[in-house]
Amino acid sequence: MNIINLENISRIYQVGSEEVHALDGVSLKIDRNEYVAIMGPSGSGKSTLMNIVGCLDTPTSGSYILKGTHVSDMSDNELAEVRNREIGFVFQTFNLLPRATSFHNVELPLIYAGVPAAERRQKAEQALSSVGLKERMLHKPNELSGGQRQRVAVARALVVGPSIILADEPTGNLDSKTGEDIMSLFHEIYQQGNTIILVTHEEYIANHAKRVIRLLDGRVESDQAVANRTVPNRET
Repeated sequence: MNIINLENISRIYQVGSEEVHALDGVSLKIDRNEYVAIMGPSGSGKSTLMNIVGCLDTPTSGSYILKGTHVSDMSDNELAEVRNREIGFVFQTFNLLPRATSFHNVELPLIYAGVPAAERRQKAEQALSSVGLKERMLHKPNELSGGQRQRVAVARALVVGPSIILADEPTGNLDSKTGEDIMSLFHEIYQQGNTIILVTHEEYIANHAKRVIRLLDGRVESDQAVANRTVPNRET
C-alpha cells in the first residue's frame, strides 16, 4: 500500500530575477514499512524533496498524496496538522531545547497535540525506554553525549506514533561508531513496522536502507533496491 505518492512534483524558487528549479518532475511511490534513503550532491534537490514530503513546503506543481489525502494544495495550518500527526522528524543538529530535560523534549509534540498530562507521561516514558534512555529522562542535552541527544530526538519523533520517520543527515554530527549505533536503532524501528525516509550524502549510511533514490539536478537519476545486509544489534 502506497503511503506516499508523488506525481510530477516541481518546485521553483524565485531568487532575485532568476528562477531556480529545485525539483523538476519528480514522481515517486513509497509503501508502508519501507526503508528508503534519498541521496544526491549539493543542489540535487534532496532537501527540497524532504521538505515537501515532510509537509514543510508545498510544490509549485504536481500532486502529493499522503495516506490517501491530497496535501499538495493544503494551507499552512492544514499542513501543520498533518505534519504533527503523521511525520516524526530527526535532524542532524538534534534540535533539542537546551534547558529542558529529555522527558520534556520528548513530550513537547504531545503538548502541541493537546494530549492530557497522564497520557503524555506514559507515552514519553515509553518512547525514551524504546531508545534505551529510560534512566536519562531528567538529564538535559548538555548532560548527554551526542549519541544520547540523537536518541532523545528519535524518541521525540516516535512519541506521536507517526506514519513516517523522516531523518535528515541523522549521523552528520556523530563519530562513526556512534553513527552506527544510531543506524542500528533505525533498523530496529524499521523492523517494528515504521516507514523510514533517510536523507544522506554518505554511501555507507544509505546502505542501511532497503532502497536508495538518487537525485541529480532536481530529477530522479536512479531508484534501486539495496542488497540485504546484516545490521548489528544496538549495544545497550
